[in-house]
Amino acid sequence: MNNLEFTAIVAIGSILAGLLGSLTGLGGGVVIVPLLTLGFDVDLRYAIGSALVSVIATSSGAAIAYVREGYSNIRVGMFLEVATTFGAVTGALIAASAPTRAIAILFGLVLLASTYLSNQPHQTQAVNLSVDPLAVRLKMDSSYPTPEGEQSYHVQHIPGGFAVMLVAGVLSGLLGIGSGALKVLAMDRVMQLPFKVSTTTSNFMIGVTAAASAGIYFSRGYINPGLCMPVLLGILVGAWCGAKVLVRAKVTTLRFIFSIVLLGIGIQMIYNGITGRI
Repeated sequence: MNNLEFTAIVAIGSILAGLLGSLTGLGGGVVIVPLLTLGFDVDLRYAIGSALVSVIATSSGAAIAYVREGYSNIRVGMFLEVATTFGAVTGALIAASAPTRAIAILFGLVLLASTYLSNQPHQTQAVNLSVDPLAVRLKMDSSYPTPEGEQSYHVQHIPGGFAVMLVAGVLSGLLGIGSGALKVLAMDRVMQLPFKVSTTTSNFMIGVTAAASAGIYFSRGYINPGLCMPVLLGILVGAWCGAKVLVRAKVTTLRFIFSIVLLGIGIQMIYNGITGRI
């Protein structure tokens, strides 16, 4: 395979990753890292460096559209970025010395756990919850557009969401996945935000989280411009398409895509980590 063919295939895979990342709030890294490491034998740390760049591109490509449409909760996103940015720097420092096999296995376990949690039923509907005094003080309660008109919601359990975001930040810097999976679950399950608000706010946040850890990867030489270029361009195209699709997509469909992708990639990464193929 010559350089042109390699670049074209990576770009096509990146378009699909950007589409998926935009629709589910994953950020595309969960597809890019396995694609590069398992499909093209790229060193895991270089794959993570490229994934972080792709995460920034996904956030840039989709977040503007979501904010304009009124889905993203800016106050929630900016507040939680304090936790994820600190965690991302910590995770990137750990990744420099951690064995690649251990990182691959952890990658898979995180995705499997995310798959399980994303399929647990809600105890209550997010639109019928009581008012949280802390959310009122921070002015986090908001509304989002639905076919029936604007639907208001109340943010819940802010300290718990902040703690989960700290862990999400560490995993972002360590695994290069933008921690979108955990961010969506934290906002959807812990803070009880509507699912579309969770995914769009995650897209708004992941760029800042990834940028914090990408700087450390760049300083250590793990970001290759020739590899990042097709990844970044493909992710931007896919993210733009995903932003158009999300407005009309059904929540049940998004959850199904979210779960299937996490399950398949999680099993594959654990297997290859255990067998030493990464």
